[in-house]
Amino acid sequence: MSDLRTLADAVMYEGYMLWPYRPSALKNQRRWTFGCVFPPAWSALHPDDASLMRTEVLLESDPHDVDVTVRFLEEGVERSVGRGAFAFDGVAGVVEVDVSGQRLTVTIRNTAPWVGDAREEALRHALCSTHALLVGGRFVSATEAAGCSHVGLWPVLVGDDSMLASPIILEDHPRIAPESPGDLFDGGEIDGLLALNILALSDWEKEEMRADPRTREVLERTENLTEEQLWTLSGYRSERG
Repeated sequence: MSDLRTLADAVMYEGYMLWPYRPSALKNQRRWTFGCVFPPAWSALHPDDASLMRTEVLLESDPHDVDVTVRFLEEGVERSVGRGAFAFDGVAGVVEVDVSGQRLTVTIRNTAPWVGDAREEALRHALCSTHALLVGGRFVSATEAAGCSHVGLWPVLVGDDSMLASPIILEDHPRIAPESPGDLFDGGEIDGLLALNILALSDWEKEEMRADPRTREVLERTENLTEEQLWTLSGYRSERG
């Protein structure tokens, strides 16, 4: 379960803030994350911004035994919900779980009644970085589960009895690189290069980075890396070892 949550957290915060990790940076002035589920009124006008996600998985065990948890961000706040309807400030939705034979289908819908014409405002009523944790079954790999379809989610095996339905396509049994000292919210980059770029930021850039508690943690962790850790992140451990 700890591996599942670690991977799920990495997915949840992918794109949370990008280097140079300053809110004033152009790339961070417009929020973007994977796996956004928008209010239906917005999706009706902008079909590329879907108002639902769905995943279908096959099991060798009883699908009724599977525990389903859906997680997402709402304005940077972590939310975790189970089956049925849910509502928070400005965000509402429902998690539908259906069983047909050995097939389990999980559908996540945004039901917020928001109406408007600005995408940034629609994002404030969206489920961001949405993903699902499926625990308690003998799952068939999605690569071998014939007839299953997915909308915005791709399920991967994690451990012996779990699946992570992720908005980012991963391979079965993904893992965090053992050399990684912690989250950097920017999986498309190389940890070693990001660490050096962070250390090269000016004092005022670092001060702005400290304003957000999560990016402050990134900064403090990077500034405390040892020389050996920096070499390891750059792939030179064996040459120096």
